[in-house]
Amino acid sequence: MSLTPRHFRSRACEGDGVTHTCVFFHAHPDDEALFTSGTMALLAAEGHRVVLVVATAGDQGLAAPDSLGDNALGDVRMCELHASARVLGCARVEYLGYADSGLDGAAATDGRVAFAKADVDEAAGRLAAILREENADLLTTYDPAGGYGHPDHVRVHHVGARAAQLAGTPRVLEATVDRHLLLRALRLIGRVYRFPAEFDVDSFERAFSAREEITHRIDVRRYANAKRASLTAHATQATGGDSVRTVAALRRLPGPLFRLVLGTEWYVQRDAAPGTRLTHPLAGLATTHPTPTEVAPAPRGLRPPGPTPTEVAPAPRGLRPPGPTPTAAADR
Repeated sequence: MSLTPRHFRSRACEGDGVTHTCVFFHAHPDDEALFTSGTMALLAAEGHRVVLVVATAGDQGLAAPDSLGDNALGDVRMCELHASARVLGCARVEYLGYADSGLDGAAATDGRVAFAKADVDEAAGRLAAILREENADLLTTYDPAGGYGHPDHVRVHHVGARAAQLAGTPRVLEATVDRHLLLRALRLIGRVYRFPAEFDVDSFERAFSAREEITHRIDVRRYANAKRASLTAHATQATGGDSVRTVAALRRLPGPLFRLVLGTEWYVQRDAAPGTRLTHPLAGLATTHPTPTEVAPAPRGLRPPGPTPTEVAPAPRGLRPPGPTPTAAADR
């Protein structure tokens, strides 16, 4: 049985009402659910074209063996990604074809190039080809710390910045978290919950972004149902390991607490004026694009094998995450 998702073009973000194309670049499947899913659902609901790109299939992630059947983890996680994309209203999904580097950056890759070790210009060329094809107005990446420091997340920052330069993408937003709020929450949780011995709350002093750096605070409470459905799509990431997984813990939160904890998504726009405080990812975006950096087209073979472009499609029969099919709608 082939595990490659089928391909079709969604009409959800097409038509006369489309005004911008927004590309969300992530390291692994489920990163979009955690960091940008509310913003993606918001933009899709407004009629913008939303494109999701991942660098890797997340094949080094944790998962309980019985959640995979006879399938490889990376294949299952890509199908979960497509399920997440559908509930968020994405029009297209792309995979750059790199191997998951693992948390320490030293994972075995079966001869493939680990994303953390990929040549920045080569990887940026793959992403820039998509940005040009889409005539993208917005690209999201990660902050320089890569959030909590995963080497693939750090690479997303560098590759995304270079790709936007090559393609002339006018706005780049770095998905992040308000470090002050995160540390406060972790220390409050630590009063009632004993973290694993290897979990160092103080290490988050250097994670994500300082409050004064953040330029965009997006209220996504209305799209909490979509964000929860996106998390639910990543069923394998609620399993495995010796402690409660982040995806599992967030999915269990009751509605009011879920909206409180996950109702804001944060971004940094590096070229924004000091003191910028915006509440929409496209606020103030010019309608014309700057001239892209002149570069040769990406060599043939840089795009992963398979149909091009890859469009959002139902996962093949037998590869849907266990449980009910995720559904989503804006909270009223």
